[in-house]
Amino acid sequence: MLSRLQRAARWWQDKSRLLAAILAVSVLLRAGAALYFGNEVVELPGATDQLSYHNLALRLLGGHGFSFGEPWWPMTRAGEPTAHWSFLYTLYVAAVYAVTSLSPLAARLVQAVIVGLLHPYLAYLLGKRVAGSSAGLAAAALTAVYVYFVYYGGTLMTEAFYIAGLLASLYLVLLLADAEGKGQWRWALALGLVLGATILLRQLFMLVVPFLFLWLWWVRYRRGQRLPVAATLLAGAVVAVMILPFTIWNYARFDSFVLLNTNAGYAFYMSNHPVYGTRFEPILSEQVGGYQQLIPEDVQLLDEAAMDRFFLRRGLEFVREDPGRYVLLSLSRIPVYFTFWPSAGSGMISNLSRVASFGLMWPFMLAGMVIVLLRQRAAILSHPAAPLLLFAAVYTGIHVLSWALIRYRLPVDAVMLVFAGIAAVELLQWLQGRHALRARHAHLSEI
Repeated sequence: MLSRLQRAARWWQDKSRLLAAILAVSVLLRAGAALYFGNEVVELPGATDQLSYHNLALRLLGGHGFSFGEPWWPMTRAGEPTAHWSFLYTLYVAAVYAVTSLSPLAARLVQAVIVGLLHPYLAYLLGKRVAGSSAGLAAAALTAVYVYFVYYGGTLMTEAFYIAGLLASLYLVLLLADAEGKGQWRWALALGLVLGATILLRQLFMLVVPFLFLWLWWVRYRRGQRLPVAATLLAGAVVAVMILPFTIWNYARFDSFVLLNTNAGYAFYMSNHPVYGTRFEPILSEQVGGYQQLIPEDVQLLDEAAMDRFFLRRGLEFVREDPGRYVLLSLSRIPVYFTFWPSAGSGMISNLSRVASFGLMWPFMLAGMVIVLLRQRAAILSHPAAPLLLFAAVYTGIHVLSWALIRYRLPVDAVMLVFAGIAAVELLQWLQGRHALRARHAHLSEI
């Protein structure tokens, strides 16, 4: 047993070779998932949205713009423009289809290779900044084999690229916090590009960005460094320039202002409708007619932009009309969001993925977070772990207050695996210490 630990320790010390092996395993697993899903696009557990991106890409290549050829979930009429889905990801799928004779498998494989490299490598960089290279390698290894990430790495959905974008955003914020002189401009430009791409994949990330900038200003103020006013403005300007073409496109189609996507109002309305009472259901039962029955008939005649404004306004009215119910409903979303146990309502794939990923890792995530908090204590707000924990708290809060699904928690999982890596290293070092102590006792007893 001791010799195996010693061999593992030698491998651990050869960090470049170990990181390369981790990246290779990560790519192979995600490519394997892509090959398993194949060249057909069908409904999969937790991955129904890939049908939408597939059909949108086909319509775009057919010269019909961002639209569907038939009435489409949740509220898009046939032939009408839609801004409900990520423009950037649709363009990615369409671009791969254009050069591969409409091959979904090619889009899956290209994505699998990109995120197979980026996910664990970014986890390594973040872990290294927070707690050293050993923690970074552990975080990379856990990220490489995390079942949810392998699964979504092969599906035609935004999850995989979005998670890569947010990890890169957090890492660039840390670099910008330490940058001086001309280095600030380089990292600010890179941060703006990554933030813009991440927001184009999922506009919800816009709600997180101000908190990251606030931390950036706070930590530089605490260190007595110059506030990054110009760098922040540059990053923000780059984000605005990346969003602007889609805002113009939306205005030309809807004749009204839509910054990016038309899904925020719908999500808030549907997740806080009085039909739930005080107990949230992640997938609304067909016994109450499903989601479509909650849309008033006269609203269904509006265009998508007008519908989204109605949904947001009415959703906020639900909160004002009964704030107590909203509080209880939000609290009921917490166990939904953090579910790690099998459920009768889920299929075998969903239950296995849940237990084999978050079910195994949440104790390590929690332990790693506690370790960092106890060691840093008063200095935690200025520590590199702070923006990671800030993201996890803000992102969780957003979903607890709106729509909570296990799939929506995966970005938080990606960040918390950094802390799971810290706990894993602590456990390995403890085991090595115990075995070394036993070996020493055994040697003394022989003497």
